[in-house]
Amino acid sequence: MATARSSIQGEVLLPGSAEGEVLKLDRPISFWGGVDPESGRISDPRHPQHGESVAGRVLVIPETIGSSSGSAVMLELIARRLAPAALILGKPDAILVLGVVVAREMDHDDPPPVLLLPPAGQAALASGQACRVGPEGSIRV
Repeated sequence: MATARSSIQGEVLLPGSAEGEVLKLDRPISFWGGVDPESGRISDPRHPQHGESVAGRVLVIPETIGSSSGSAVMLELIARRLAPAALILGKPDAILVLGVVVAREMDHDDPPPVLLLPPAGQAALASGQACRVGPEGSIRV
C-alpha cells in the first residue's frame, strides 16, 4: 500500500534537485565550529543533534548563527562530498549560501539546492522522512 505524500512550496534561492532523508535541526547552528568539515557531523556538543551527520541529508535549519567562515565550511563539505543533499533555511543566510555559490562556480559536483521555507512551513517536516526537492522549489515528503 502506497503512503500519501504531501508537497510544500519553498522559495528557490539556488535551484537544483535532491533526494534524501530529512534532518530537521531543533535549534540554530553555526557551521563554523558547529559542523565538522572533515566528517560532516554536527560537532557542537551543546547542539541537540550533536553527532548527527548532515552528509546527503535534506537539512532543515530554523536559523543559522552567523560567522563569515560558514561559507568556507560549506565549500569544504561540498568538496569532500559530505554536504547536505539540500538546504532548507527558515531565514536567508547569504554567508552560508555563498559557499554553495562558490562551489558551483568552481564546478564541484552536486552542490545542494537551497530553499527558503519559513518556520510555519518547516513545521510539516520531520527528521527521518524521505524527501525530494524539485528544481521549482517543491518539497515532497
